Amino acid sequence: MKEMIHDCSELMDAVEQMGFLPLLESGVPGFSADAMVAPECRYRVTDEGWEWPLWDWKGPAVTEGGFAYGKFFDGKAGFVSMEWWPDLCNWRRHKHPQPAEESIEGAILEVLQVNGSMITRELRSACGFDGPRMRGKFDGYVTRLESACRVVIEDFVYPRDKHGNRYGWGWALLNTPERLFGHEACLCERTPEESRERIYNHLKKKLPQATERQLGKLVG
Repeated sequence: MKEMIHDCSELMDAVEQMGFLPLLESGVPGFSADAMVAPECRYRVTDEGWEWPLWDWKGPAVTEGGFAYGKFFDGKAGFVSMEWWPDLCNWRRHKHPQPAEESIEGAILEVLQVNGSMITRELRSACGFDGPRMRGKFDGYVTRLESACRVVIEDFVYPRDKHGNRYGWGWALLNTPERLFGHEACLCERTPEESRERIYNHLKKKLPQATERQLGKLVG
C-alpha cells in the first residue's frame, strides 16, 4: 500500500488488501499498521496525557471487519483477514498440535471453550494463576496459544472513570476462534505444507523488501 491510513475504515481496507497486517513494528520495514497510518494517527503525548488513534481503531477494526486478531507475527499482535485465516490456522495448528488436556495450555483452552469470552485477568484467575509473578508466565502461555491459532482476541474492554470516560490501555477479550468464527471458518482443504507455501508466496509478493528469513519468521 502506498496511501496513508487516516481512519478505521481505511485500516480495515488495508487488512483486506494485505491479508496479514501486524499492528506495530514487525521486523520488515514498512510492514505494520503503524508504519502505514498518517503521522497524526500515531502515538503522541498531549497536555491531557496521550492520544493514539490507531490504538483506538484496533478494537472496532476487529469487531466490524470480522478479522482474526492476536499475536500471530513472531509474538507480535496483528490482523489476519478471513480469506487467509483458514490457511494460517491450518499451518500453525499443524506445527503446534493440540495441547494435552492435562497441560496448562490445555486447561486454558478448556476454560475458554466452556465459558466463552473472557478478559485476560478473568481467565488467568480461573486457571489459578493468582500468585506473585504469575502474570508474565500466564501471558506466555496465552501468546503461544495465539501463535498456534487456538486463541484469538475478540475485542478490547476498557475501564471507565466516575464520569464514564474510558482510560488505560484496555484489556484483551479472549476467545477460541471456533466460538468466535465458527468451526467451518477454521477448516482448510489444503495440506498444511500447501497452506504454508501459499502464505509465504503471498507475503513475498506483497513485501518485496523482506528477506527470506524475515518472511519465514512471519509465516511461523
